[in-house]
Amino acid sequence: MSAALDTASSMIDRIRHDLVGLKMPRALEALDHVVRRLEHGELSALEAIDILLSEELTLRENSRIKTALRMGRLATIKTLAGFDFSFQPSLDKDRIFTLAQLGFIERCEAVHFLGPPGTGKSHLATALGVEAVKAGKSVYFTTLADLIAALARAEREGRLQERIRFFCRPSLLIVDEIGYLPVIAGGGNLFFQLVNARYERGAMILTSNRGFAEWGDVFGDPVVATALLDRLLHHAVVVQIEGSSYRLRQHAELMPEHVRSKALITPPAFTPPPKPRGWPPKNGHLSMTTQSALLGKFTAALTPAAPSAIQTSSWRSGWPTVLRMSSLTQDVGLLLFRLPGLGWPPAGV
Repeated sequence: MSAALDTASSMIDRIRHDLVGLKMPRALEALDHVVRRLEHGELSALEAIDILLSEELTLRENSRIKTALRMGRLATIKTLAGFDFSFQPSLDKDRIFTLAQLGFIERCEAVHFLGPPGTGKSHLATALGVEAVKAGKSVYFTTLADLIAALARAEREGRLQERIRFFCRPSLLIVDEIGYLPVIAGGGNLFFQLVNARYERGAMILTSNRGFAEWGDVFGDPVVATALLDRLLHHAVVVQIEGSSYRLRQHAELMPEHVRSKALITPPAFTPPPKPRGWPPKNGHLSMTTQSALLGKFTAALTPAAPSAIQTSSWRSGWPTVLRMSSLTQDVGLLLFRLPGLGWPPAGV
């Protein structure tokens, strides 16, 4: 009996030594408890081995996730379980959980979260990033301002392509806060180079409080914005959140109505002020000098060499039949009807 106990004790010591050599601290910590349960008949040998390996694997997985989150700059951990979907009824919960299956990463797609501030865009983007890390995907989180600043600094130092390659390595790149801060001169071009490098090679999540129609203003260049959207919307999932700010939910009564309302992020269409109707009076107050100057501008507007000022659908006897002119040109045109001796409009038009 004593020999058997000595043999068991010696074997346990050898297992401890092996666990130390294999760098399995969690299994080593759980060994004594598992052995006691094994001696009491609560576990079989296979169950004991399974418990030791599971404990160690859990520790290593948690350590891997923690390191990956830190390297990916996901310092503030957000989860889908912690998101209040009842506060944002415009959001399709099933669609978000479908995204959490991470198929968009495999397909190298872009996911856009659009909506007013405080509606949960960054929360959802971070939560999907956390899910990707748990699934073993590499993730990097940054704001647009920080991203462009890093690219601009690399460009000054002659390391732009190296920095672009760095941002192309993660399976998922999250770019937060598009439209919140002004983009520096040339920043849109730098961002385009990165987007173009990742196009159909890596997935992205982007959050913005500005609609796509406003990206020309955001990046200060409509041409660059168009090129960006051409790539970012080709393989894309767009989630628009129309709701109130979750951060201000306890102070909603202090906010103006237009801020509390579930307003679309798309800006309202511009409505020009109403134009005065009727003809100028016969005894108008414009001098002949002013009339001549306006006539010169109107004549220039009618010249076919100025396509930006005039578009025609057909021509007859050298006169345009359908005109689309600026507000000033229309006013001048009305004036010309009252100027004597011009023969406007020509006969037969």
